[in-house]
Amino acid sequence: MFSFDTPNTPPTTKESDLCVLRLIRSRRVGPATFFRLIAEHGSARAALDALPEVARAAGMYDYSPCPEGVAAAELNAGRRAGARLIRWDSADYPAALREIDGAPPVLWLRGDAKWLTADPVAVIGARNASSLGLRMARGMAAGLGEAGHCVVAGLARGVDTAAHNAALDTGTVAVMAGGIDVIYPSENNVLAAQIAERGALISEQPPGTEPMARHFPMRNRIVSGLSRAVVVIEAAHRSGSLITAKAALDQGREVMAVPGHPMDARAAGCNALIRDGATLVRSAADVAEALANAPEPMAAMVAEPVTRAPRSAARVVVVPAGPAAPDPATARDRTAATAARARDGLPAPADLERRILSILSPSPTEEDVLIRDLGLPAATLTPAILSLELQGRLTRLAGGRLALA
Repeated sequence: MFSFDTPNTPPTTKESDLCVLRLIRSRRVGPATFFRLIAEHGSARAALDALPEVARAAGMYDYSPCPEGVAAAELNAGRRAGARLIRWDSADYPAALREIDGAPPVLWLRGDAKWLTADPVAVIGARNASSLGLRMARGMAAGLGEAGHCVVAGLARGVDTAAHNAALDTGTVAVMAGGIDVIYPSENNVLAAQIAERGALISEQPPGTEPMARHFPMRNRIVSGLSRAVVVIEAAHRSGSLITAKAALDQGREVMAVPGHPMDARAAGCNALIRDGATLVRSAADVAEALANAPEPMAAMVAEPVTRAPRSAARVVVVPAGPAAPDPATARDRTAATAARARDGLPAPADLERRILSILSPSPTEEDVLIRDLGLPAATLTPAILSLELQGRLTRLAGGRLALA
């Protein structure tokens, strides 16, 4: 058991890890909320201390952060798996990944962290790849490795597996959808062990987590966020590879695709990417040439230790919690606040939520556009947006976009 109540003394690394894990593993605290809390309160420990009161001020009374024992158990499980925790404020955390919207606050790592910043390029594609697609993946990954690039992929069947195997001698990173100790698919157990020994395995999920459908898009944003460019080899329409390509575009990464026969459904996604502006590539040499002609990489591509939160962090107003319990004093405060809003010409919270929902649709809407259409200050809208998010009625997407859930 660790003590967190010693005044005026800095926390140990283990205590800091415990605080960070407790915050990100707290109920409904995802990466965006995590960094808002850090920006508001200055540290994970301070955010944890503030969570119950902030929740109470929002009218929510039975909220409690992730228990200390749960976070301690995760640290122990990671150690047993031979992994180590890399926080977003660590020098080993890749600077390029830190800059993306929704950057993972923590990563579990097996292997050598140097590969996370070794000029990485993602090579991804179909799980049911053709023999030609697999041959292209092997040649692409081997050529990129010889040119000094680390090959990043998602340890999936097909193109990912071929790319990892071809890059074992030159460096490869596998981003896992489940826990760092849960290999999926299980047929890649030997490959995963080889990558851990000669490259790096990473995951943002707690050890022991079985991958679920929702984990794969989360993994994909890390694959693209780590990489200077994403190369797609065989991808059908609506495939996971296209989700990664979309994330790469949102993150300002280069997107490249290998063309395929128009009659081959496995090439439909790649051909569509090229039609819509992705760079056509046929070999690692084409990728190198495209990167050489691309604009200078953002400063985040240069690995350097920083302790700030991602630039997307903003002031936090509401945190998730359980259902509210009646409280007379708070009810009086709420009545006074409603009266003050009426005097200022602002809508009541329920009316404001209805207006927000009437504008949104399942298609993403820029938050700035929503603010403009409603004609209200951002500070007025932020609590209502967060409240709807916590109710599960809207979803916050990458790039500051909102959509109906």
